[in-house]
Amino acid sequence: MSHIGGRSASALGGQRRAVLWTAAGAALLGLLTAMEIVARRYGEPGPMSTLARGLFLAPKPGPLYGGLALMMVVLTWRQRFVAAGAAIGIDLVFVLVRWAAGARPSDGHGFGNGALWVMVGCGVFAVTRRTGADRVLLLKGVGLGLLLAAGRKTGDTWLLITSKTRPAVLDQYVATADHALGNPSWRMGRAVRATDPFGPHLLHLVYAQLAVAAIVVALYQLRNVAAEGRFPRHHLVRTFLVIGLLGPAVYMIFPVVGPVFAYGPGASGTGGVEWAVANLWPHTPPPVGSPHPVPYDGITPRNCMPSLHTAWATAIFIHTRAAPRALRYAGTFWLVATLSATLGFGYHYGADLIAGVVFALTIETALRSLDRGWDRAGVRLVVYGTTVFAALLVSYRWLPEEMAARPWLFGPLLLLALISVVSGYVRTTRQWERPTAPAPRPESQLEPV
Repeated sequence: MSHIGGRSASALGGQRRAVLWTAAGAALLGLLTAMEIVARRYGEPGPMSTLARGLFLAPKPGPLYGGLALMMVVLTWRQRFVAAGAAIGIDLVFVLVRWAAGARPSDGHGFGNGALWVMVGCGVFAVTRRTGADRVLLLKGVGLGLLLAAGRKTGDTWLLITSKTRPAVLDQYVATADHALGNPSWRMGRAVRATDPFGPHLLHLVYAQLAVAAIVVALYQLRNVAAEGRFPRHHLVRTFLVIGLLGPAVYMIFPVVGPVFAYGPGASGTGGVEWAVANLWPHTPPPVGSPHPVPYDGITPRNCMPSLHTAWATAIFIHTRAAPRALRYAGTFWLVATLSATLGFGYHYGADLIAGVVFALTIETALRSLDRGWDRAGVRLVVYGTTVFAALLVSYRWLPEEMAARPWLFGPLLLLALISVVSGYVRTTRQWERPTAPAPRPESQLEPV
């Protein structure tokens, strides 16, 4: 009977997982469709059409080969060589055709079509030629790779939406609140300029290749998928995707462009002194005044609050703690370098970074709790992290003048709020990872004769 009960429980768990995957897939499809419609209203292709065009036209910049690498974790080594060779061969054909036709990619990359074709082909192969667990595993791999590729396109659409729908930005509020932290972006901006040219070049490389670092860590975590026939219960890609999915929603609530845009000449071809409140960054910290929303151009993304680069780098740091020493050192370096770059290039305020770390730790806790089963410690930390994150946004918006006037009080309070979430995460995860002692077995007693 216990065997039958175990099979019933296992079947029920499988049905629940199937329902959860179906619901998540439907929600994702609905989101992508909605973003496609909104992007087209602004005259731009959405994530679905951009990904589809990548099958034939020069693909937009994005981790297509990174997605292919993640998909290949479900394949054998021989199949990986075949898939990689097919992708490179298809790309060479596309390059030769474009060269013969005299068509040079204007806003896309010359390579990437092959990776997309191979991922789609493996999906078709899974549906038509595989069955049972093999089909499910291959479809999961294809889905993971395509999600990584689509995630970049979805993020680009989110940024377009923020710039078109939020004409006014709240940078004055965050810059005023940042006085409580000593204006770290201004300080780090001057420090980075003092290390020119080596410092800026290194930090630019780290900042731009964050996705590559994440893929390397994810490939290590997923290295045994093909041999074991299943994915681990939790891995970095899931955290990365959820951060990228939820973060832009906060951009819509709290639109901020960053110090180099609001108080400087802009960067990456957007912004300009004509849009800045004043040309102060990074030499002169902004004066404390009465903050108010200010209009900004219609193309610069409002993507500062929270700092998702900080959140992603924090996730990489967390997921390398159980890795070999080289990856642990790399995860630490990437976190420190990313924090330095976000501040040193004027892309973020210090307040953004604190919010980004809290945001990442709260999402990581929720995902781990979802996998291992919710318990009191997990629920408590998710609720606490969400409360701290909301309190940060409220204080930046409604208490910036008080924070600037009393840095001796609010600066330590902000750091204590951050430390409390970090320590709560460390304490909770250590409790989860602590091996449970086996229940004591009752001693056998001699029966009386």
